[in-house]
Amino acid sequence: MTGAEHRILHAAMRLFADRGGTQVAVSDLAKEAGIARGTIYNNISDVCGLYDAVCNMMADEMAENLTASVADVYDPAQKLSDIVRLCLRRVHEEPHWGRFIARYAMGEPRLGSYWRYAPAEELRKGLASGRFEFAPEQVASITATFGGATFGAMTLILNGNRTWRQAGTDTAELLLRSVGLPRDEARILASTEISPLPRIEIFKAA
Repeated sequence: MTGAEHRILHAAMRLFADRGGTQVAVSDLAKEAGIARGTIYNNISDVCGLYDAVCNMMADEMAENLTASVADVYDPAQKLSDIVRLCLRRVHEEPHWGRFIARYAMGEPRLGSYWRYAPAEELRKGLASGRFEFAPEQVASITATFGGATFGAMTLILNGNRTWRQAGTDTAELLLRSVGLPRDEARILASTEISPLPRIEIFKAA
């Protein structure tokens, strides 16, 4: 992907995040990106497909970075806690990223698809090892709860109601308690230090 494409996707993501909808005017996109309209047409083959391109990029990047960031964490409970808090930390550090996710995640399956895979696998591992307590058939419902609670906590941060640390610790603690961890242990795991996720590629080129 060229630098111009990165810049265009970054601008489109900001416009979608701020305005809603799934289409943007080329004139608005050019202004937001700080480039000429012709540059957009020269680099984007389907301007009407920008929303899909941004969703696909955001979903792929989220899965890749979260997977890489918790690769060395072996305790399923700690891994789930870190996943939740990493997402919420990024909302604080990259508000447009957070606003895009918060606005579209509930209705856009691609943005929530991550929760059906890696977190679900950690839940199964924790259940098999006796770390967690819940019925096996509840995995899908629990992963949906984890994703929904995380997306909901994003709005608390974006609206200034809670800091990312407060929202992250509270959300992770409550979710861990919901799968059987004692309160004190859940609080400890939800309060450990975490490093931020790598910045999304399009932010580097903006």
